[in-house]
Amino acid sequence: MQINRASLFAAVAICALASRPAAADEGMWTFDNFPTAQVKEAYGWSPDQAWLGKVQAAAVRLTGGCSASFVSGSGLILTNHHCVASCLFDNSKQGSDYLNDGYVADRRDAELKCPGQQAEVVTKITDVTGAVKAAMGSLSGEALTKARDAKIAQIEKDSCPDTDTNRCQVVTLFGGGQYKLYTYRKYSDVRLVWAPEDRAATFGGDPDNFNFPRYSLDASFLRAYENGKPVATPSHLQWNPRAPKEGEVTFVVGNPGSTSRLYTSSQLAFEREVRLPITVTTMSELRGRLIRGMEENPDHAREGLDMLNGVENSLKVYIGRQKALNDPAFTATLAAKEADLKEKSAGNAAIGDPWSAVDSAVTAYRSLYLPYRFVSPSSDLYGYAEALVFAAQERAKPNAERLPGYTDSALPLTKKRILDEKPVYNWLDELTLEWSLSKAREYLGVDDQDSKLLLGKESPEELAKRLVEGSKLADPAYRQKLWDDGLKAIETSDDPMIQYALKLNPRQRELKKQVDEAYVGPLAVAGGKLADARFAAYGDSLYPDATFTLRISYGQVKGWVERGNQVPIATTLGGTFDRATGSPPFDVAPAFAANKAKIDMGTTYDFVTTNDIIGGNSGSPVIDRNGRVIGAAFDGNIHSLGGNYGYDPTLNRTVVVSTAAVQEALENIYPAPALVKELAARR
Repeated sequence: MQINRASLFAAVAICALASRPAAADEGMWTFDNFPTAQVKEAYGWSPDQAWLGKVQAAAVRLTGGCSASFVSGSGLILTNHHCVASCLFDNSKQGSDYLNDGYVADRRDAELKCPGQQAEVVTKITDVTGAVKAAMGSLSGEALTKARDAKIAQIEKDSCPDTDTNRCQVVTLFGGGQYKLYTYRKYSDVRLVWAPEDRAATFGGDPDNFNFPRYSLDASFLRAYENGKPVATPSHLQWNPRAPKEGEVTFVVGNPGSTSRLYTSSQLAFEREVRLPITVTTMSELRGRLIRGMEENPDHAREGLDMLNGVENSLKVYIGRQKALNDPAFTATLAAKEADLKEKSAGNAAIGDPWSAVDSAVTAYRSLYLPYRFVSPSSDLYGYAEALVFAAQERAKPNAERLPGYTDSALPLTKKRILDEKPVYNWLDELTLEWSLSKAREYLGVDDQDSKLLLGKESPEELAKRLVEGSKLADPAYRQKLWDDGLKAIETSDDPMIQYALKLNPRQRELKKQVDEAYVGPLAVAGGKLADARFAAYGDSLYPDATFTLRISYGQVKGWVERGNQVPIATTLGGTFDRATGSPPFDVAPAFAANKAKIDMGTTYDFVTTNDIIGGNSGSPVIDRNGRVIGAAFDGNIHSLGGNYGYDPTLNRTVVVSTAAVQEALENIYPAPALVKELAARR
């Protein structure tokens, strides 16, 4: 869809002042700072603590990067199809293409394990700001980051002695202004229950992505297990397969990944001038390489589809962000926001000048960014090797001295991701590895020492082929043995990928040390000062940038005006057939075509709300004021792409697949009578 970018970002800019009190419907709020009065003023009603507690207990974080919710008493989880695509992909094989064909488990023992996936539910949020800041004291640079990380590791370990069923994670909020301990009940056995065909979920493909009207069945069901049995989940959302009502208040509960609404001008300039251009350029080439590889044969087409879908989605996001930060009206308003905060903070000796500190840190980071970005190549097998090497080295240290990701609280998930069985396709691993190595050489330069470290005298193609074809890391039993046998086994391994990871490891550690000293440490101090400045200027009715932790947003079912035309709030299942052309990506899914006569064409399919979301919210339940789920958020409209930096209630929209459409699919398109019965049991 082509839109007027100037008017879009000028409008976004009006409401992008994230360091000021939020505009109507703006904000991804923490559960311990829900804006009750603000919601009541806007909608005449606001959830009480009992309502918030109930939905918090039912909200699920999927460690694969999505959100979800329990919707039955037997561990049944509602999320998006694109959140389980990797599970479908990992369980597929020649002759059984579950990503393409969908999957319906007709009994519990047919539910498929999802490698690397873990479901987590927040049980407690504790403010540990004082303890963490006391550990940091007056330290700076790398010493500060080490002291902070050591204290965090201690807090997490002391708070979660039982790592089999619990996970503790200290989260940095407001750029270092606050530190909160999130305690989770975790379920490490997550299984696939029901998923439609890929074409049903991705109808319209990339052209329709981040657009509306939409005709997408982007919904699936998982189930949490423990000790081989479905988990009992008495705290779950009631399933309500009804159409949304225009103007009704809605709540999205999930785990938005990250936003940059509190960035300073120098941080935004780095995004605009360095990170985003490199990301867009390199991902565009990866997309082209993937398409070329997938065209080689039908197996490659199947094996590369999940990655291609992810690359195309991410690429569209980064292009949208790049356009936002190159819009003069938008950036002028961001500059005015910063100037306002500076003016309100002038003369406050306790705050000082954190903006200059950020400027200096960003300047230092510019010279470190390219080697820091490219010194870790991309591929599944290399990822296993790097994680095994770091894990073996870090496990030999006391907990407080380990790197984040390898502390006692984090190790169980790291181990699960390394050891869970999943397929590795050599052609795809070679493709991604040679792509990342070639981009490293391109951006670092042939004569750069890091480029020479990465490649030696081999070409990216030669090196990738040698490493992938010679590695045994695709075998989970081999990974298990290396994990169990520890550092000596790693160092004496004859696996070329392990040896390559060992070769790069000292430089990776050196670069991390330099980045911590020049960038991360100074930002932690400056971020705390900037948070103090915001609280002093605007009070505590603020929401922090997203951190892939539990948040709640409020809004309403509402369309918007696009080029003078009112966009409707919803589409219908029947509209799929009207929109279809017969050619990809507008070809009707086979099950839709086969069951056309059974489908209630008037059923509400997808709808839009004003809820404020970002990537990571995918799969979040959309909940009505009665605490019942009426949909699952799966996308934003094209205007939401600037939402990383600001929110505009007149244009930004969340796109939701309705429970009514999912119910129709369960009954008449991808029949699952046991699921229908299970969902109705507590309606």
